[in-house]
Amino acid sequence: MVSTRSSSRALPNGTSASPSPTPPPQPQPQITTSTTTSTTTSTTASATSAANTVATTLLPRDKSSAPHAWSHAPTRLTLFWLLVSLPLVIWDTGYVLLRPWTMPGGHLHWPLYVPYALYGEVDHVYGWKAFNARNGFTSAQGTLNAVETLMYLWYVWVYFSRGRGVEGPLGVRKVVGGRAGALAVVVGFSAAVMTLSKTVLYWANEYFSGFDNIGHNPPLDLLFLWIIPNGAWLLGSGYMITSLGGEIVDGLALASKTTKTE
Repeated sequence: MVSTRSSSRALPNGTSASPSPTPPPQPQPQITTSTTTSTTTSTTASATSAANTVATTLLPRDKSSAPHAWSHAPTRLTLFWLLVSLPLVIWDTGYVLLRPWTMPGGHLHWPLYVPYALYGEVDHVYGWKAFNARNGFTSAQGTLNAVETLMYLWYVWVYFSRGRGVEGPLGVRKVVGGRAGALAVVVGFSAAVMTLSKTVLYWANEYFSGFDNIGHNPPLDLLFLWIIPNGAWLLGSGYMITSLGGEIVDGLALASKTTKTE
């Protein structure tokens, strides 16, 4: 039996040693997370709503009014014209700059430049008359041919090497954008202006010389062997100027629109 004497012993100051009743345990406050979660969710929703309101205010409401990125793709007619004209110009430039070896009797004449035996009789600028007279116009225009040909080749190279496929209404189409695309358009446009200007100068040279080099031809020979071939360069280069020049104007207009919206 356990003794209880120690528990009945008096304590100092007359305090009874009887055990005092133990107070009931205080209930612990329960942490309610629903209110906190609700408050946090409400705050987040309010912030998101405010951000959406600001974004809606700053951004254009109509997507069609937002400026689009500029890119360039030559038309099919442009590519066809370059495919036809570039080999012919390279051929012509070689004949002009390598005279007299490419002329009749020269060791480079056969077989590549045999057709120029006939053309030199149609247009004396390409024949012995101009060469023996040391007429520098032929070589001058041949040198410009070489420059513009290099420009055209660079334009084509940039398009095919830097271009990327983009899905469009007619399927996947290769386009080139950014600084490379802008330079390609400027170089292609400049080359086309050179071609047109040089061809107009070629015609003007005949007109102001009294048709000294082509006036001896019968009308039909002149039409089919001189007017139509040289007229093709007026049309081809003129088309490229219109096409590429229009893209330059559109790009500048787009840049101006972007600057205003910013």
